[in-house]
Amino acid sequence: MNAITQVDKITEPVKFTDKKRKLWLLGLVVPNIANATFLGYEFGPKITKKLFTYMGPLALHIIIPAIDKYMGEDPENPPEEAVTDLENDPYYARVVKLFIPLQIIANLYGNYLVSQKAVSLEERILFGHILGLVNGVAINTAHELSHKSGKLEHYLSHLCLAPTGYNHFRIEHPYGHHRRVATPEDPASSQLGESFWQFWPRTVTGSFKSAIEIETRRLGRKGKTFWSLENELFHGWTITAAYHMFMLKLFGAGIIPTQLIQSCCGITLFEVVNYMEHYGLKREDLGNGRYARTRPEHSWNNNSRFSNVLLYQLQRHSDHHAYPTRSFQSLRHYDNVPQLPAGYASMVLPALIPKWWFKLMDERVIKHYDGHIDKINFYPKAREKILGKYVHLFKTRTERS
Repeated sequence: MNAITQVDKITEPVKFTDKKRKLWLLGLVVPNIANATFLGYEFGPKITKKLFTYMGPLALHIIIPAIDKYMGEDPENPPEEAVTDLENDPYYARVVKLFIPLQIIANLYGNYLVSQKAVSLEERILFGHILGLVNGVAINTAHELSHKSGKLEHYLSHLCLAPTGYNHFRIEHPYGHHRRVATPEDPASSQLGESFWQFWPRTVTGSFKSAIEIETRRLGRKGKTFWSLENELFHGWTITAAYHMFMLKLFGAGIIPTQLIQSCCGITLFEVVNYMEHYGLKREDLGNGRYARTRPEHSWNNNSRFSNVLLYQLQRHSDHHAYPTRSFQSLRHYDNVPQLPAGYASMVLPALIPKWWFKLMDERVIKHYDGHIDKINFYPKAREKILGKYVHLFKTRTERS
């Protein structure tokens, strides 16, 4: 009698395939929009020159939001078992670093055009805006690099920040904002009832002071003063000074107004995104200056596919704050956390217009906390006004207890 043996086939787990692998190259779109704009302006038909000069606001407020709406939501989350492979794949780091030469080319080309006598004042302003768009998005590239442990990444982060001169971000963001996020003490977390134009000076000055304090403490632990040559802020400011001196040497003092415009626009674009990310959200106050651990519900999310690949999944902000060392390709979307009504590009204009923003967001914040007053991060000057306006949504003391 023949014995028949059956060998069970051992099935290996299916390896995760990143369906957005090639789409991540869209993160290079913004500097390429600028470069294409400058080419079109210089060599295109005369009739299209005006269109090209307005490409910055057109791209930010119309083209990108329209593509966002067309491409819809991104349902894909990488499984936990795939995270190690994703993190170890050098492709993603190369995509991020490739932004930097394209950013530099855009700035060189833009400043070259601005240095020409035939360029009008209106064109100089608009070229400043589109360079601000490039260099504002570059702060997001710096953000990705600043969370890495390598010194090379830190100095590449400073290089991204050089056009705007926002080098303190490299220090303050990972060591200040991430520690204090969604608390009243954080200058980079906006508060319920606070307009963007109230937030802007508070976050710019507060973050700068915070970076100085952080670097002073770090150097103090090594027995050194703030004026030590090891001060990374000095390194960043030196890179910025060298960058701008190089541009002035190449193109002359006529580029200064455009350079100031691009820096202001770049910083404002970045800070308007900062404004959106934690508006009104607060971690539980445990007393004695301590707060509950940062969790996914302490950030506003959005899962628009195009904006996500354009900004290295910055909109998956909840996972970033819960797991700050994770690279962009590993970040996950959560359904049960606060959601913005639309992608970042679509929300820029509302954020700049306080009445529009408050109409979109204030009730959303209050309902997220189910009317519990103590759970909300209020802007002190607006607290009484909001309590009066939305009295029907807030719980009474008896209901809260």
